[in-house]
Amino acid sequence: MPEGHTLHRMARTYTRRFAGHPTHSSSPQGRFAPDAAVLDGLMMLRAEAWGKHLFCHFGTEHLPTTVHVHLGLLGKVTYTDGEPAEPRGALRWRLSTDPVELGGTADLRGPTDCRIVDEAQVDAILARLGPDPLRVDDPATDPDLAWQRISRSRAPIAGLLMDQSVIAGVGNVYRAEVLFRHRLDPLMTGRQLKRREWHAIWSDLVELMAVGLRVGRIETLRPEDVESPRVRREEGRRSPQYVYRRTGEPCLLCGTTIRKSELANRNLFWCPGCQRRTRRAG
Repeated sequence: MPEGHTLHRMARTYTRRFAGHPTHSSSPQGRFAPDAAVLDGLMMLRAEAWGKHLFCHFGTEHLPTTVHVHLGLLGKVTYTDGEPAEPRGALRWRLSTDPVELGGTADLRGPTDCRIVDEAQVDAILARLGPDPLRVDDPATDPDLAWQRISRSRAPIAGLLMDQSVIAGVGNVYRAEVLFRHRLDPLMTGRQLKRREWHAIWSDLVELMAVGLRVGRIETLRPEDVESPRVRREEGRRSPQYVYRRTGEPCLLCGTTIRKSELANRNLFWCPGCQRRTRRAG
C-alpha cells in the first residue's frame, strides 16, 4: 500500500497540472460516472493529502466540491501529457484539463475509495486520522495526541505505528525502518515506550518522510552507514533498507539474520541483534 509521501506527491502533481484550469472528468469504468458528471467542467482549486488520503477540491472556495481518494492496496495513477490514449482496463476516474494541452491527463485505477464528499464527511475522515508527519506546519498536527494513545496502549509499538488513527501516513516500510533506526523491539507495548523515544521516532519520521516526498522513494539509510561494506555489496538494489524485505539476509550493521513474522496481517521485519526483546515493565 502506498505510504503517506506518495499521496502528498500526488497532491502536488494534481495541483501543478490541474489547479486553476477548467477540467474534464469521466469514468470509463462507470463506477464513478455520476460523480464525474458533477465535476465535468469545474475548475480545480487545489489537491491536498492527509496521511494516505487525497482530497481534490473543485468549483469555488465558497462552495467547493471535494473528491476523496484512498488508493488502498491496488490503486495507482498514471499521467499523460497531451491527448491521452483510448481508455483501457478498470479506469475509475480520468481527469484532464480543458484544453488537455494545459495540464494533460491523470488516470486513476483500482482505488479503494473515489467519491464526492461533503464538508461533514471530510471532517469525519480527518477526525479518524492521527497527526501526519508531512503536515508539521498544520496547527492540527500535534505529536502529543499520538503519544497519548501510545502511552496508554498495551498493543505492540509496531502495530501502533501502522494504526492510521494514531499516526497518519506511516506504512510497513517506514515503521520497520524507523524502529530499526532507534534499536527498538517492535513487539514492545506502547506503554513500555519512553516519551523521549516517541519524540525521537516522530522527529525521525518527519525527516524521513520529507525526503521521500522530495525524491519520490523511501530512503532510510543513515549517511554514515551508506559506505559500509555490507551496504556496498547491495549496490545493485535501487534503495536498500535496513530490514524491510531483507528476511534471511545479514543485518547491514551487526550481521545477524533479519527475521520476519506477521503482525495484524502485515509482514513485520526486524533484526534480533540490533532490536533485542525488551524487559521493561509496562
